[in-house]
Amino acid sequence: MLNPQHLAIFATIVQAGSISAAATQLRCGKSVVSRQLARLEQDLGARLIQRSTRRLALTEIGELVLQEARQIGRALGNIEHLTEQHQQQVRGVLRVSCSMAGRRRLVPLLAEFTALYPQVKVALQLEEHLVDLIAEQIDVAIRASHMADSSLIARKLADNPSVIVAAPAYLARAGAPATPQDLRQHACLIYANGKYVADQWIFIGADGPYAVGVDGPLQINDGGALVTAAAAGIGILRIPRALVAEEMARGDLVAVLADCALPPGSPIYAVYPARDFLAMKTSAFVEFLQKKMGTASPV
Repeated sequence: MLNPQHLAIFATIVQAGSISAAATQLRCGKSVVSRQLARLEQDLGARLIQRSTRRLALTEIGELVLQEARQIGRALGNIEHLTEQHQQQVRGVLRVSCSMAGRRRLVPLLAEFTALYPQVKVALQLEEHLVDLIAEQIDVAIRASHMADSSLIARKLADNPSVIVAAPAYLARAGAPATPQDLRQHACLIYANGKYVADQWIFIGADGPYAVGVDGPLQINDGGALVTAAAAGIGILRIPRALVAEEMARGDLVAVLADCALPPGSPIYAVYPARDFLAMKTSAFVEFLQKKMGTASPV
C-alpha cells in the first residue's frame, strides 16, 4: 500500500525545485527525503523524477502522479487542521512571515500572544520580499499590501498612516521645514533597496497629490535602522507612524510638517493560505492581532 506521506513529500520536492530545498521546507535531512522518494518510486514501480546535478525533471508518469499527490498533500493538511479544531486547542508551531521594518511592531505582540497561548511556539521569518506562503509553509504573513491571489485570504489589521519626523537636535541645528518644498534643502533619510528608492515624497494639496524630490546622506533598506538614524539627528524621515510611536512618545522624534496632508498609506493585512479547515493557532493569532492593532472583523 502506498504511503500518503511519501506522495505529499514528492509534491513538495517538485514545488520546491530540488530535494535539498524540499528538505529545508520539511525541516528534515536531505537523505531522508531522497529515501522516501526512492521508496515511493519502488512502490509504484516507476521513476517519477529524472535527476541531474542541476535540475529535476518530471517523467510522464510523474506528471500524472503529481496531480494526485497535490490533492493528498492538501488532504493531509486539512486533516491536521481539522484535528486541531476538534481538540479546540491553540497549540503547535506557528510560522509567521513579516518585513524587517514590521518587526518593531510585531515582536512585542508576539510576546503577548505566546504568554496568552503557552502551547504555541512562533517561528518568525523576517523578509524583504514577498514569500510564497504555500511553498515556504508559512501560516500567516503580515503585509502592508494585499496581493490579488485567489489562493490567499487577507484580513485587515490596521490602517497604516505615515508621518514625517525629525529629532529635536536636528531641528535645532538645521531648522524646521515650513513647506514640503523646503525638504529639498534638508538632509532626508531614504528607504531604498535594490529595486526601489523612495526619494519622491507624496503630499496631498488643494489640486491633488504632488511629489517632492528629496535627498540626503543615508539610504537604508531597513525601517528600524532609518528610525535609529533619525533619532540620532542625522536627518528627516518619512515612515509609517506605528514604527515611530515609541520614539515620538518619548520625545526622541517630533512631527514635522504636521499640517501637510499625506496619502493614507497601504493598510496592514494578515495573509494566509485558503484552506478548508483553518488551524486554531492561525485563527487565534489573526483575531489577536485584529484586537491589538485596531480591527475586529471575524476570521
